[in-house]
Amino acid sequence: MAKAIEGARSLELGDRVGPFVGMLGTNGRWYALSDFRDKAALVFIFDSNRCPTAKAYVPRMIRLQDEYADRGVELIAVNSTDPHLYAEESYEAMVARARESHFNFPYLKDADQSLARTFGATCTFHVFVLDRERRLRYRGRFDNSRNPERVTSNDLRAALDDLLAGGPVRVPETDAFGCSLDLI
Repeated sequence: MAKAIEGARSLELGDRVGPFVGMLGTNGRWYALSDFRDKAALVFIFDSNRCPTAKAYVPRMIRLQDEYADRGVELIAVNSTDPHLYAEESYEAMVARARESHFNFPYLKDADQSLARTFGATCTFHVFVLDRERRLRYRGRFDNSRNPERVTSNDLRAALDDLLAGGPVRVPETDAFGCSLDLI
């Protein structure tokens, strides 16, 4: 079971995320926040196997990881949906989706929803960016349209570019959209 140590309240911009342990990845490996200590930035995306919005973003997630990996960025997809509510959110379904979609990033099961609560995730596709000190620097949407041909604002990329350039994130918060994240 995942345990986010600072889970009493959701993070505010500038807050440091507490360490987490025990997050099972679709590769069969157990992850902790310390596994990513060498990364300049972490992008947590609360994802879903059944949400049409989440499904639409898979190619963009893969492309973002390809393009930013050399700059020390790690994208981490997190599934916090209870599989008792939706069978397609099971760990086995996550493994199949990651394999079929050729995920190039960790896809973790937040079995007890503690990571979603810590971040204050409200929907699947909610994005959070942590800097090297693991402080929250951006939260919101990936970009402004589920349809890639209609994107006019690449919010996540802009936040990462600001952060990696050593400056403040100019737009640290946007409105996330997608499917409701059902926390129990």
